[in-house]
Amino acid sequence: MGSLYIAYHHREKTGTVSYQDLKDGVSITEVMDESTGISSKVVKDWKLHSGGANLRPRIVLLDDNGEIMILASGVEACYFIPIGAVLNVQDGQKVQAGDIITRMPRESVKTRDITGGLPRVIELFEARRPREHAIVSEVDGYVAFSEKDRRGKRSILVKPVDEQTSPVEYLVPRSKHVIVNEGDFVRKGDLLMDGDPDLHDILRVLGLEALAHYMISEIQQVYRLQGVRIDNKHLEVILKQMLQKVEITDPGDTTYLVGESIDRLEVDRENDAMNNSGKRLAKYLPILQGITRASLETNSFISAASFQETTKVLTEAAFCGKEDSLSGLKENVIVGRLIPAGTGLIMSKIKALSLRNDINKYEKYFDIETYDEKLLRSNNYYLHPSEKENVVASHYDQSS
Repeated sequence: MGSLYIAYHHREKTGTVSYQDLKDGVSITEVMDESTGISSKVVKDWKLHSGGANLRPRIVLLDDNGEIMILASGVEACYFIPIGAVLNVQDGQKVQAGDIITRMPRESVKTRDITGGLPRVIELFEARRPREHAIVSEVDGYVAFSEKDRRGKRSILVKPVDEQTSPVEYLVPRSKHVIVNEGDFVRKGDLLMDGDPDLHDILRVLGLEALAHYMISEIQQVYRLQGVRIDNKHLEVILKQMLQKVEITDPGDTTYLVGESIDRLEVDRENDAMNNSGKRLAKYLPILQGITRASLETNSFISAASFQETTKVLTEAAFCGKEDSLSGLKENVIVGRLIPAGTGLIMSKIKALSLRNDINKYEKYFDIETYDEKLLRSNNYYLHPSEKENVVASHYDQSS
């Protein structure tokens, strides 16, 4: 497989190259290109050598006096080199501003058809964490490289603008291409290294809206390459279901527990009740779930059973005595009822109002306070009028 080389570092000023901790046989090696026959110096994993534990391979730019030059940002002209980088310049070589000093090999042969992009789409919809995901800065601040590596990884500090706030440390693998330099200013959510960011990090650092924009953009990119047009609304519906759960961080005066995963609508209803009572509301953070997990953790056991693990879902529902309110589309289609959407939603509201009027008519015969809500929540307002009368009449017969 061939390689495509892209620019990694280029000189910002004119000066002289000086190798630092770039030693033959320890941190660099000669590699012959089979196609061209040209040899080049490549940085290798210096930690594998007995004398390379404390090395920090880098290239610095010296002025005419042999001093390290200072860039316009006020930091030294020092460039750390990752494992696998190819050196384009020799030690002591004069370079001009804009000259490329290193390059990183990248695979040039990639599948560009729709099947080649499907693994990326699956990764996004399943909300999987990439094996070597890019690190996202959690604060606005200035980049600083630590003097020593930690746990075999390069330590990068982001010093917040507020000097009273402690710097945030990130550990980057030595083989990864760091896309920031010493003294660079980064904003919250900016990438510090090459790679795809973790969706959970985007949600935690930048919020729901940024996550939605990123996911839709990444998924659409795969299909646009093949001329396939998909309206964003279809992806937004899926994303909404992936974000239906929240994690409780402060239960307030509710009965929830810290760390409990609850449906967002349920928490909002509970908070409305707490607000009307003048009590403390529950606080929560959004949770991103993959489509498989989101489908299995839905409130409807009928919907969950139709997706995966049918026997397990139905057995658990029977064992726990669960009730399905038939509030979604799928479960209503399965049992042959009108779906609560479009004209079906309007009819359901009309039937609910009619059912409540019928209940009020029979109120004197049974305990309406407990039965009213139970009847409405059980979704019996989707019944045909004749069936509805049978439900009310049967309860009347039992209570009398």
